[in-house]
Amino acid sequence: MALKIDEELGGEPVVLIGVLKGSIHFLSDLGRAMKSDAEIDFLQTSSYHGGKSSSGVVQIRKDLDINIEGLNVIIVEDIVDTGVTLSHLRELLSTRKPKSLKVVALLSKEGCRKVHPFVEYIGFEIPNEFVVGYGLDYAERYRNLPYIAILREE
Repeated sequence: MALKIDEELGGEPVVLIGVLKGSIHFLSDLGRAMKSDAEIDFLQTSSYHGGKSSSGVVQIRKDLDINIEGLNVIIVEDIVDTGVTLSHLRELLSTRKPKSLKVVALLSKEGCRKVHPFVEYIGFEIPNEFVVGYGLDYAERYRNLPYIAILREE
């Protein structure tokens, strides 16, 4: 994905916006693999509130520290499932007049979409299972796993 993003940027700088907390490992690996000049910023949202399914209400807990007007921006997401959070973020950030606004997601659960935001770069399509690891959590646990696994109740 980093090579494709670099190619499409054509040498222009970019701002990678990590959606906290889940994207942190993916953002780090993606940023290191890119050759483009990349600035990094973060925002934090909440829609799960400690459960295993989205509440459908998106809260911004931490906003950007930089002005993105006129800049190439890529939202870096860990996973796109219902699409609600990502749709909200695309709408919010587009009002800030970036030069371009794209999305890269490590994982996508196409089968559980409530809305269908456009995602330019997707790493892997996965089944509609609750996954943890590599930044993804359940009630703030399992983010540190070096792999992605399905969380099962046993």
